[in-house]
Parts: sequence; C-alpha cells; structure tokens
Amino acid sequence: MNDRMVWIDCEMTGLSLTDDALIEVAALVTDSELNVLGDGVDIVIRPPDASLETMPEVVRQMHTASGLLDELAGGTTLADAEEQVLAYVREHVKEPGKAPLCGNSVGTDRGFLSRDMPSLEGYLHYRIVDVSSVKELARRWYPRAYFNSPDKNGNHRALADIRDSITELRYYREAVFVPQPGPDSARAKEIAARVSRPSGK
Repeated sequence: MNDRMVWIDCEMTGLSLTDDALIEVAALVTDSELNVLGDGVDIVIRPPDASLETMPEVVRQMHTASGLLDELAGGTTLADAEEQVLAYVREHVKEPGKAPLCGNSVGTDRGFLSRDMPSLEGYLHYRIVDVSSVKELARRWYPRAYFNSPDKNGNHRALADIRDSITELRYYREAVFVPQPGPDSARAKEIAARVSRPSGK
C-alpha cells in the first residue's frame, strides 16, 4: 500500500498565508501506475467575507470565469471539508505518513493545508511529487517533449486541475522517463558512480 499517491489541489482567494482564504479543495488517490482509486472529492468552502472583499481583481476574474465564485455562498466549513477529504484519503491510504502529496506547484497547496487542514496535511508523507519540477527539467533537457505536452483543461477548478496534473505525469513518464523496467542493478551502479565523480575526472 506504500505505492499510493495523494493528489490535492486547492483554490484560494490569493497566495498569502496571512490574508487569503482556502475556497476549494479536491483530492484523488492513485496507485503507482497513476490509476485513480475511487471517485475522489471536490469541496467548495465558504470563506470569511473579508477575504472576498480583499481578493485581487485578477483572482476575482479567474474564479468568476470558472464559476467557483458563484458557488461560495453554498460552501461548507473548513472543518467539514477537511473531514471529507481525510475520509476519502484514509479509505485508500491505510497508514499515515506513507503517501506523498502530489500535484503541480504543491508547495503552495501544502502551506494552506498546514494552516487550515493540519490533520490532513499531517496524514501525508513529508515528501512531495511536484509535476512542475518534472516539467521544468523537461523544458531544459527534453524541449520537444515539453512543447508537445498535453493541453490543460482544468480552468482553475480543483478536481479538474488534479486530473490535468495526473495526465501530465503520465505523459512525461512515457515521453521522458526511461522505459520500464529501467537499468539493471549493475548499470544503475555504473551510472551512480559516473555521475558522482567530480567534474572533469
């Protein structure tokens, strides 16, 4: 069960952990082959009025276009949202501290989870799988793969953005990563020794 990957995406009123509010959270769990387990969860959270009043105009336009802004009045509480997400995650990840948090630029999401959903954040492994890192490396090392990556369709809605991230990692796995089963042990040791040598040696 340690192969599980927990994909979470958050939508916020901005990026400030001091001033901004979490307004949508979604989660999907996959196995190591990136097969989605269960239906996932996607929950709209009603934020404090003050967070809506100070929302930057570009963010307001984004959440208006996606339809999220219109759904906020009927949103649930942070506590209820955390309970729902954690219940889904626990259904597929039986042991805490084992499954990494996955997604695109998930450092930002983790900050809001740590602040607003500490039980959920604490259930995850401290490591993350950030598809953005793979993308940045592909742009530098495999530009043809980078420029032909799948189009995104998430439109800044949390669950759709997660599905985009999973699709993206599936793509990079086939287009960039060495095909399975990868090098044998002897070849892997040779590569490790070679890349560990000081430059020019």
